[in-house]
Amino acid sequence: MRLTTSLINEHRRFSSSSRSWISPISFSAKKKKKPDPPPDFSISPVEITVEINHKTKFISHESAVNLIKRERDPQLALEIFNKASQQKGFNHNNATYSVLLDNLIRHKKFLAVDAILHQMKYETCRFQESVFLNLMKHFSRFDLNDKVMEMFNLIQVIARVKPSLHAISTCLNLLVDSGEVDLSRKFLLYAKHNLGLKPNTCIFNILVKHHCKIGDIDSAFRVLEEMKRSGISYPNSITYSTLMDCLFAHSRSKEAVELFEDMISKERISPDPVTFNVMINGFCRAGEVERAKMILDFMKKNGCNPNVYNYSALMNGFCKEGKIQEAKRIFEEVKETGLKLDTVGYTTLMNCFCRNGEVDEAMKLLGEMKASGCKADALTYNVILRGLSSEGRSEEALQMLDQWGCEGVHLNKGSYRIILNALCNNGELEKAVKFLSVMSKRGIWPHHATWNELVVQLCGSGNAEIGVRVLIGFVGIGLKPCPESWGAVVESVCKERKLLHVFELFDSLVS
Repeated sequence: MRLTTSLINEHRRFSSSSRSWISPISFSAKKKKKPDPPPDFSISPVEITVEINHKTKFISHESAVNLIKRERDPQLALEIFNKASQQKGFNHNNATYSVLLDNLIRHKKFLAVDAILHQMKYETCRFQESVFLNLMKHFSRFDLNDKVMEMFNLIQVIARVKPSLHAISTCLNLLVDSGEVDLSRKFLLYAKHNLGLKPNTCIFNILVKHHCKIGDIDSAFRVLEEMKRSGISYPNSITYSTLMDCLFAHSRSKEAVELFEDMISKERISPDPVTFNVMINGFCRAGEVERAKMILDFMKKNGCNPNVYNYSALMNGFCKEGKIQEAKRIFEEVKETGLKLDTVGYTTLMNCFCRNGEVDEAMKLLGEMKASGCKADALTYNVILRGLSSEGRSEEALQMLDQWGCEGVHLNKGSYRIILNALCNNGELEKAVKFLSVMSKRGIWPHHATWNELVVQLCGSGNAEIGVRVLIGFVGIGLKPCPESWGAVVESVCKERKLLHVFELFDSLVS
């Protein structure tokens, strides 16, 4: 029995967000006028024609792949694909189909992907399994697990080969990571009865992970015992790391340590940096950061050099316990070893500085981070903004926001919300209203609770007129105020006897 999936529901789900597509089979029958010209970095149809006619006269498969790969407009990528196929003697192959499908699915053009796959069924060229594995991974990212199954089925239909163990393990892993318990079980049964599946270590490890994800530790250990009995698919460091991580997550650190010791002494399996990281993170989560440090020392004594993730995990543990000096020592040790701390490591230490009232130290560290070539992300900048705001240094936070904007730093809506929240909490209502105007011009809206609180504070401080304007502004864009905001506004305008504002409120309600 084949695993079947329905395309109709998925088509309906995404058709509203997808613009009309020229048929991949007969695109030249009708060309639709595009609402906007392609961006500068795109390759226009004219450039494609020039490259084909004047540079090479005959576009090769390699050129087609390169053109489609660098085209950021999926419609133009499809046109390149079709222009190449119009050449006499040219037939698309696995590489050209693969790059086109990758381009389309990255842009969520699911209907076009289905049309291309349908066309592939009638091609005579040999397709590789990797085309479908790539599609499976993309569909899993979009939470379309039925489509993941469909791509797996198409390996036999289009590639005309029996799915490999790698394909089976990839599909199973994607389903497990997506939490598809029933679908995972059905898939395993299908693979066993129809494909003659004989699980290898990778398959068994996925099953261990599956049971750990749903909290069924006993079943996970039963899989471990089955692996040992098989004599072929023997457990490895990944198996034990997964089990130890699960035990730590369920506050069973003693059992995790015992399993770690069994892995080394009984099974003769050498732990790797990933295994050690599980131990370090586990102890840190359990509030036993000193034991986590002992693990790092154990690594160094036994010839396993800690990596940057091991150091970052330990540093994070010290930071969570407020042991900033210990965290600093770990940071200095990282630099002494010649390792380069990553963004997460720097951000962790900066957050620790800010939480302990050392914002200036955090800002110095940000400068050091930039100088080292490590790129800060929005979360890093938000840590600094939150630190400044918590110390009442909202003016500096505003200056930093402007400075980073001029430097081309990409900030998110959280960056703006942090400052607005701080201004409201500090009672700096005039600055808050001005900053709210800046946010609205940039298309960023505050959190629902924040702007309602701002309205209440404005009315309570005798600024009913401004409060009304803010409220009406948000009502105008379709946001719904809380009852407290309405109550504060009505009470305030009635006290001040400014009935004009009451009429304006009624107008905004009925319009």
